[in-house]
Amino acid sequence: MATTAELFEEPFVADEYIERLVWRTPGGGSRGGSEAFDPKRLLEEFVNHIQELQIMDERIQRKVEKLEQQCQKEAKEFAKKVQELQKSNQVAFQHFQELDEHISYVATKVCHLGDQLEGVNTPRQRAVEAQKLMKYFNEFLDGELKSDVFTNSEKIKEAADIIQKLHLIAQELPFDRFSDVKSKIASKYHDLECQLIQEFTSAQKKGEISRMREVAAVLLHFKGYSHCVDVYIKQCQEGAYMRNDIFEDAAILCQRVNKQVGDIFSNPETVLAKLIQNVFEIKLQSFVKDQLEECRKSDAEQYLKNLYDLYTRTTNLSSKLMEFNLGTDKQTFLSKLIKSIFISYLENYIEVETGYLKSRSAMILQRYYDSKNHQKRSIGTGGIQDLKERIRQRTNLPLGPSIDTHGETFLSQEVVVNLLQETKQAFERCHRLSDPSDLPRNAFRIFTILVEFLCIEHIDYALETGLAGIPSSDSRNANLYFLDVVHQANTIFHLFDKQFNDHLMPLISSSPKLSECLQKKKEIIEQMEMKLDTGIDRTLNCMIGQMKHILAAEQKKTDFKPEDENNVLIQYTNIPLVLQLFDTLHALCNLLVVAPDNLKQVCSGEQLANLDKNILHSFVQLRADYRSARLARHFS
Repeated sequence: MATTAELFEEPFVADEYIERLVWRTPGGGSRGGSEAFDPKRLLEEFVNHIQELQIMDERIQRKVEKLEQQCQKEAKEFAKKVQELQKSNQVAFQHFQELDEHISYVATKVCHLGDQLEGVNTPRQRAVEAQKLMKYFNEFLDGELKSDVFTNSEKIKEAADIIQKLHLIAQELPFDRFSDVKSKIASKYHDLECQLIQEFTSAQKKGEISRMREVAAVLLHFKGYSHCVDVYIKQCQEGAYMRNDIFEDAAILCQRVNKQVGDIFSNPETVLAKLIQNVFEIKLQSFVKDQLEECRKSDAEQYLKNLYDLYTRTTNLSSKLMEFNLGTDKQTFLSKLIKSIFISYLENYIEVETGYLKSRSAMILQRYYDSKNHQKRSIGTGGIQDLKERIRQRTNLPLGPSIDTHGETFLSQEVVVNLLQETKQAFERCHRLSDPSDLPRNAFRIFTILVEFLCIEHIDYALETGLAGIPSSDSRNANLYFLDVVHQANTIFHLFDKQFNDHLMPLISSSPKLSECLQKKKEIIEQMEMKLDTGIDRTLNCMIGQMKHILAAEQKKTDFKPEDENNVLIQYTNIPLVLQLFDTLHALCNLLVVAPDNLKQVCSGEQLANLDKNILHSFVQLRADYRSARLARHFS
């Protein structure tokens, strides 16, 4: 059976079980082995094994029946126990309900009794309190304070509570009959109030936070509570401004008080707000006034720098204080404090800014022209000048005498950088110091000053001077002087355009002033481009006239005639690539003169069809009518 049990190992497969049984039986194998196959012995082994399996089955069946009987017995016993526990639970639940009802009944009785006791005790306590107050009031009537609460300095808290109540009672008494006692109570009230404030001051100097909190709680019901807060604020600032930076000192002071004030006062946000108000209205306002009034009338540049620096540092301090609890609307509270300090300086800020910028810009230009020993010519305006300008644009004729500039363009990048730097600082101050509603208008005023001194007084003046310095077309002294003016004017205007985009646009981008600034810029560009075009045309005409004069009067036909006409050197190249390049260059130059309607056709011609579109576009950009809608429509 042991052998048979081994054959039943998991997992059990009948075929494998028979196979293992056969191999274990001597003579049962069919593929070699020590003994030949013996079917009778194998049959005998099967019969014996079946008998063993039947015996094993019977034993297992008896064991199963025994276990089933035992399980049924235990199930009955368990069910009986569960029934007994259910009965016990029902009894316990019934007892619990009875106990709960009894507790509710007792609690109702206790509450009723408590209400009765309270109804009796409250009037009794009031009567006792009134009796004590009458006793203390009698002492004031007699003029002699005998109670320990008034004579013992350690009971100042109890004395303060009593005198505060007596003081309220005394307010209701008629003055003619109780003037004397009212005066005595008021005097004691005042004495205790001063004594409490002195106690608070002493505790603050010693750093006794718990004592400060205790005294402040007593003083809360006295009229002198605000004086207690004033004393605290005053002593907090003693020795707080020891550095050179008053703004950093103020920030450190407020941070320190913010950590402490909640442990002392029942309304810490009010006390901290009062401290900040005191710092702004006394310390900072005095400091700002000293810094600004000194240079307000004598040095506009230093005044504007100081105003910008002080306002920036004040707003930065305000941002740090925003993290504290100062009540409901701390943003409005801090904004009002800043406004109270700077209101008198910000009201006329833009007038000072524009006045200084004008004088500073005029000085920069004058210093430059003085360094060149040049006296600026006045450029006429009005009807006659406008007429001359229109005639010059249409005919390219020089109107007025030509002047000799000695090759000086009267354009300076150093001057331009100085003007732009001054304007940049003005824009930065304008952004910081202007009211949001006034910011676009103020920025536009600064922009008009930049246009006046940079574009008109410097660039336009140089263009006018350059135009006057171009010789007439019949002159024999043609030069490329005006081309230097064109190059420098173009470079300078790019700097002007960069400042327009970087510093002016952010200030006016969301206001109606944007279109006004763009229009003004467009007008300036168009005026300058017309003068540049005029000057270039006149320069080219002058050069052509000089070339004609040279060819007609100075160059002889025989100058380049070889001595041996039979040995004439080839004067030009015959490589085909060069000819193709010249043809392409000729076609590109045609882009500058053809009508807009024909641009597309020229660009798709034989010489230009294979060129990069960027090259074609760069040549078209050189046209005077490049920005016109008609050209854009035909070239797109």
